[in-house]
Parts: sequence; C-alpha cells; structure tokens
Amino acid sequence: MRRRRLCNACAGRFTTFERVQLRELYVVKKTGQRVPFDRNKLARSVMIAMQKRPVDVDRVEQMISGIVRQLESGGNTDITSDEIGELVMEGLAGLDKVAYVRYASVYRDFRATEDFEAFIEEEKLSKGEEE
Repeated sequence: MRRRRLCNACAGRFTTFERVQLRELYVVKKTGQRVPFDRNKLARSVMIAMQKRPVDVDRVEQMISGIVRQLESGGNTDITSDEIGELVMEGLAGLDKVAYVRYASVYRDFRATEDFEAFIEEEKLSKGEEE
C-alpha cells in the first residue's frame, strides 16, 4: 500500500509503502533454530541471483510477493528453509535460467563443476530436453 504523508515538524511531504501481513511467520533452519521470517532477506538472496540479468525488477518483486503470499496463506506459521528454497527455485526457473542455476548452486551447495553439470543434466532430463 502506498501512502502520502505530511511531516508535522517541517511540513514536508513524503511517501511510505506498507505491506499487509496475514500472520507472523517463522523459519525453521536446518540446525533447528527458529527465527522470524524476513522478507528483505528473501529479496536480497533473490537479487543476488538476479544480478546483471536482463529481467525487469517489477517481475522479480511480483515473484517475491507471490512466494510470501504462498507462505502466509499456507496452514503453518513454521516454515522450513527448504520449503522457501524450493519456492524460490520454482520462481526463478520461470524468470531466468541463469539466475535459477546461480541460486541452485548456493542452495544445493555445489562444490565442484561436476555438481553444476549433474544439476543441468538433471534439469534437461526432467524437462524432456535432449542434447
């Protein structure tokens, strides 16, 4: 939601942006630690994967908002980091293949070029593509 506001001290006008939050979400990390969900952290990780890619920022923002809506409308307030990672990968696969592979390399913890090759081969097979 976008709002125009007026500063009582200096009479200057400014804009604020607000988001509706349906419920308080928590992320359950692989270590078992439970932390509050942070939309900005999600957006930062997606923007790192999208760096220098020719994708409109509005489309990326729509994808992030869609992920947050999915998480909020689900039945759980506790979400695993794996669930979030899978939703991000689905979203990036539809936006930009390079960003998708970049994100997957961190999310799936690639350690060698063979890991990239195996991932790309797996993707080709799942999509029914041939070399």
